[in-house]
Amino acid sequence: MNEDIKFILDSTKESMDSAIKHLEKQFVNIRAGKASPSMLGSVMVDYYGSKTPLSQVANVNTPDGRTITVQPWEKGMLQEIERGIMHANLGFNPMNNGETIIINVPPLTEERRKTLSKQAKAETEDAKIGIRSARKDANNEIKDLEDASEDQQKNAEIDVQQMTDKYVKKADDLYDVKEKEIMTV
Repeated sequence: MNEDIKFILDSTKESMDSAIKHLEKQFVNIRAGKASPSMLGSVMVDYYGSKTPLSQVANVNTPDGRTITVQPWEKGMLQEIERGIMHANLGFNPMNNGETIIINVPPLTEERRKTLSKQAKAETEDAKIGIRSARKDANNEIKDLEDASEDQQKNAEIDVQQMTDKYVKKADDLYDVKEKEIMTV
């Protein structure tokens, strides 16, 4: 196989892999009823004047499926952490007991489940757009190759399409799992 084509195929695979990784990361942020430390992954806290991820100033745990506890490493950070959780607009009501912050994760309503499912679907579509964009870039690069025969170019385009189909299916499969997780009461 032509070295340039091999390089194009490898970089296309990397792009498609990163689209799937991004989708998985986005899905972690979509809560499915069960409490998880990752639900607070987007929370930023004012730590001595600089915005810092919550995970760097406190220990976040889930003692059960409906509760998240946040244990700051410095007691003085309790108010800031509470403020950070409120500003993150996650729909949580943190309770400060002077030692830790406790968040009761409310069960999802049917309407909220449908909204989260739509959000997951939108993230899946974004991932598919990224995958198809990688395909388009690869096909353009293949067409621009001057030292590859027409047959090599056609075969490379077929390889890119097969790779695209595989990654689109992977994105759909991830969505199916996430939707099932969201809709399960």
